Amino acid sequence: MLNDEQINQIHHLHWHQKWSLRQIARHLNRNRRTVAKYLIQPAQPRPQPQRTSKLEPFHAAIGELLEQDPGASAVVILQRLRGRGFEGGIAILKDYLHQVRTEAAARRAYVRVESQPGDRFEIDWGHFGALDYAGDQRKLYAFSLVECHSRMMYVEFTHSQCFETFVRCHVHAFQALGGIARHLVYDNLATAGAEHEGNLVRFHPRFLAFAREFGFLPRACHVASPWEKGKVERAGIGYLRQNFWPLRAFTGLADVNRQARQWLDEVANQRLHRETRERPDQRFLPESLLPLPALLSDYRDTADALVHKDLRLQFDSNRYCVPARYVGCRLTVKADSQSVTIYDQPRELVTYPRCWRRGQTLGAERFEKELLDQRPAAHLSRTQQRLVAQLGAGAAEYLRSLAQSDRALPRQIAELNELVRNYGPEAVAEAIDKAAAARAFGADYIANILRQQSSPRAVEPPVRLKDARLNQLAPEQLSLLEYDAYLLIDPEKEAS
Repeated sequence: MLNDEQINQIHHLHWHQKWSLRQIARHLNRNRRTVAKYLIQPAQPRPQPQRTSKLEPFHAAIGELLEQDPGASAVVILQRLRGRGFEGGIAILKDYLHQVRTEAAARRAYVRVESQPGDRFEIDWGHFGALDYAGDQRKLYAFSLVECHSRMMYVEFTHSQCFETFVRCHVHAFQALGGIARHLVYDNLATAGAEHEGNLVRFHPRFLAFAREFGFLPRACHVASPWEKGKVERAGIGYLRQNFWPLRAFTGLADVNRQARQWLDEVANQRLHRETRERPDQRFLPESLLPLPALLSDYRDTADALVHKDLRLQFDSNRYCVPARYVGCRLTVKADSQSVTIYDQPRELVTYPRCWRRGQTLGAERFEKELLDQRPAAHLSRTQQRLVAQLGAGAAEYLRSLAQSDRALPRQIAELNELVRNYGPEAVAEAIDKAAAARAFGADYIANILRQQSSPRAVEPPVRLKDARLNQLAPEQLSLLEYDAYLLIDPEKEAS
C-alpha cells in the first residue's frame, strides 16, 4: 500500500507533468496497474477487522424478553442473561436496548385523531430563561393551552410553576376562551401528576379537587410519549419559541404578558393553520365549551408571616410593612402576579403592587409615620423643631445641653414655648444666649432673665456718708456680671 506522499506524487506527475502510466511506474518502481488504481481512487479503504460483540449471541434472547415485556429495564434483562452465560457489562446492553427501542419507535404507526369542538384542551409548560429586574434575576416560564379542534391558543408567562400559579393560569385561560373543555391533557407535569406507575397515573388530591370544581376530566400522557399531545408541543410551546420570542425586549412580567396577548390577538389566533386550512379564531366554537362555575375559589399564593418589631414581615425575598399594632402577630399574605395583600383573619389590612426585585422594603414611610404620630416623643420632636425654627441655631445647642441635664425635657420645652408666647421669640432668644453663656440650663433661668429685662430696677441715689471726705471718693466702675453668673448657678447641681 502506498503512503499519502507517494499517492500525491503519482497525481502530480500524471496530471501536471503529463507523464504516462508507464513512465510513472518505471520512476517509482511500481506496477503500472497499481499506478492506475491510485489515479482512479486515491484514498484506499483500510481493511476493518471483524469484531464480534459479547452481546451478539444473545440478541435473540433479548428479543424474546422484550416481546414478553417491552418496558423491561436493562437491569432486569441483565439478570436474565447472566443465567444464560452472558459475561459482558450493563453499558453494552443499554446501548443495544436503546438502539432496538429507537428502531421500533421509528417503525411504529399511529392513527391520527382530530378532536371534536370543545372536547380537549392540551396544556404544557415551557422555560424561557429569566427576566432581569435591576440585577435581580427571575426565571421565566410560559403556560400554554391549546383547544385541539381549532388550535386556538392561550399563553401566560409567570415567574413560578407552583400549584397556585398553575391553577390561576387555568382559570385565566378558561375566562379568556369563555369556557372549559371536557378533557384536559397533560404531559408528565409535577404540578398535576403525583406519581406514574406504568400506564397508571395518580393525580395530586388538590388538583383533582380543582378538576371537580370546574367539571373537567384530567388525562395524563404516558411517560416519554410526547406525540400524545402533539398539538400543544407543535402549535403551543414550539410555535411560541419560533414566532413570538425572537427579537423582543421586555421590561418586566407585565410587559411580557401584554406583548403575548397582543401576539395572540394579531398573529397566533388569526393565522391560516397549515393543517386545518382555517383561522383558529374562526374555527373556534366557544358555545361547545362547558360553562365556568358561578363562584371561583381563591387560588392566590398564600403564606403566613410573622410581623417583627420594625413593622416588617418577609414574603418572597422582600419586606412589607403593616400597622404597629400587629407587631408579634402572624398575618396571612396572599399574592398573584400583580399584587400582594396582607390579611388579619378575613380582614384586609393593606395591598401592595407585586415587586419582583429582591431585598426591597415596601410601605415603611406610611406606617412608620403613623407610628411616630402615636408616640409622644414624635410630638416632642416636632415641637423642638418649631422652637428651633423660631429661636435660631443657638436654641438648638441650648436644648441639646438641656437634654443632658436632670431636667424633664418635655416640661422644659412646654415652658419655653409659653415664654415665647408671652415675651416673643426675639426676647427669648436673647435670654437663651445669656443663660448659655452662664451655663444655666432651665426654663426658670430664662424666665428670670426675661422678668428682669421687662421690669428693670430704678436707679438708687448714692449713699451719703457722715465723713464728707469719703463722699468725695470716686471708686472704679465694677462689672457685676460675674456675680450675676454666680447667682444663676443651680446650687444643687453645684453641690453635686
